[in-house]
Amino acid sequence: MPVDLDPMPSRLGPARRPAADLDRFLGDPRTGTGPFSYREIVEAEERDELPAGALEAIRDWGFPAYLVPETVGGRLTSLEELYHLCRTLSRRNVTIAVAYGSALLAVNPVWLWGREDQRETVARAVLDGAFACFGVSEADHGSDLRACEAVLADGPDGSLLLSGAKWPVGNATRGRFVTAFARSGERDFSMVLVDKETVDPARWSTLPFVKTVGLRGHDLSGVVFDEVPLARDAVLGRPGAGLTQVLKTLQITRTAISALSVGTMDAALRIALEYAHERKLYGGTVYQIPAIRDQILSGHVDLMIAECTALPVTRALNVVPGRMSLWSCVVKYLVPVMAEEVVASMGRVLGARSYLREGVADGVFQKIQRDHAIASIFDGTTHVNLHAVADQLPFVVRRMPSDSAEEDLGEVLEAIFSWTRGVPRWEPDGMELQLTNEGSDEITQRWSIAVRLARNLAALPGATPTAARIAALVELADAQHAAHYKLIAAWGPMDVRGKDAMLAAVRHCELHALASCVYTWLVNREALGGDFAAGGWLVLCLERLLRGTDPWVTASEKYLADLEGHVLGCLADTTVFSLATLASGTD
Repeated sequence: MPVDLDPMPSRLGPARRPAADLDRFLGDPRTGTGPFSYREIVEAEERDELPAGALEAIRDWGFPAYLVPETVGGRLTSLEELYHLCRTLSRRNVTIAVAYGSALLAVNPVWLWGREDQRETVARAVLDGAFACFGVSEADHGSDLRACEAVLADGPDGSLLLSGAKWPVGNATRGRFVTAFARSGERDFSMVLVDKETVDPARWSTLPFVKTVGLRGHDLSGVVFDEVPLARDAVLGRPGAGLTQVLKTLQITRTAISALSVGTMDAALRIALEYAHERKLYGGTVYQIPAIRDQILSGHVDLMIAECTALPVTRALNVVPGRMSLWSCVVKYLVPVMAEEVVASMGRVLGARSYLREGVADGVFQKIQRDHAIASIFDGTTHVNLHAVADQLPFVVRRMPSDSAEEDLGEVLEAIFSWTRGVPRWEPDGMELQLTNEGSDEITQRWSIAVRLARNLAALPGATPTAARIAALVELADAQHAAHYKLIAAWGPMDVRGKDAMLAAVRHCELHALASCVYTWLVNREALGGDFAAGGWLVLCLERLLRGTDPWVTASEKYLADLEGHVLGCLADTTVFSLATLASGTD
């Protein structure tokens, strides 16, 4: 049976409905046939190819429409909607999801800064199935954008001449369009839109596919420009604004990458859980070994934490795009790293079978391990994102209130953490994205209100022991929160560049995730009800996050047992592993 991603789409909001339709279309990868079955995925991988018919099937379903904003004829209204679609696709094949993710990265500068005619041309082609690539990377420079060697020079007839090599680039061979980053002055850079179908084919060429550990079959190659003549209006937006445009564009795709990681977590957990119940060892199933059970359930807790962290930032693009400079880096660091740990842990559950290219789940696990490794690398490595977080922390701390007398979380947090409310339609405008949050970070700065709300709920007549446990854990987190940001407040000008700044950024990301779990519960508990409102899942998430700094905080067995029952129920009826399924009436 196909996995039902959204058992109650009307209750949980419209953003999940397309993903539920896509899930039914793709079918069950474990038992089905066709290009999205594990069997055909692994067989194609052995040939360094994509499964035959996979891209055509996704195109025919209509996936490209979700790369094109509704304002220019597509179906994309929110990044949240695309998140759910990419998660669904990644649960089957991360390689296909990356191909479309690379296309999204490439076309976003057109949506954000392109003229109406540029948007219309690209939109029509993408809706017809055309791919695009983001021509920024160069072999010798990596993340050092200012070292770019590609050049955009004045031509003899008033045109522009583009020269240089971009490598490695996703979809560089397959893509019709290239959004290319090039030096346009001594200190200026510009983004230009190149349509391979309309420029002189003798002036450009592609480089061979790059051999990679994972993502085999993905078009990771390069493109070389040799004085390609372009009209002056090929420039996207204002000439000389290219560096700013690249940094802003990455804020969107850095956030979207979290969907690849959550989809990978779902797949790895399902494979390991099924194997642990089927495999007999030492007179029982592997799952009956306490350490194995703990690993699998801990992985599910990590998945819930990842959901709570990623979803509000995807909604922020529609609600408060000016916060994406910081929040996208937090998500891009934290969620892929958590997924790496979950995949590695499930590999230990599978033991030797995690290494085999056949057998359990048709041998797909080893592909999952290799494919997901890219998540922490592209669109900014782990260190690049942590550095970006560390840069902004002193400014966030300066605006940290000593306390707040406000009685509610405020409109921003209510809007981005709600799982039932819609968001305003995304109407792309590059001016709304900022290079810095300018010290604003509601997730960190309104934490004291969450502490007070949790305390008040625990003090209500008839409050449950779970509410009391949540309040106690929140109080413990509050002490850690205060100590951490007091330390940052004492930083000198050079401390943001020091070795301890990276550790401080990691801790900030963990506290951001912890606060996100609490906000998710506070904002949705009344609307979703059921086991979600009861809060046992939140206890497990807080215990898991606090355990890193306080080893005496251990997982509560009562809530683990409740989670176990729910997880096994999801496995039996093929429901996706998601915190959303804890809502009242979704089982």
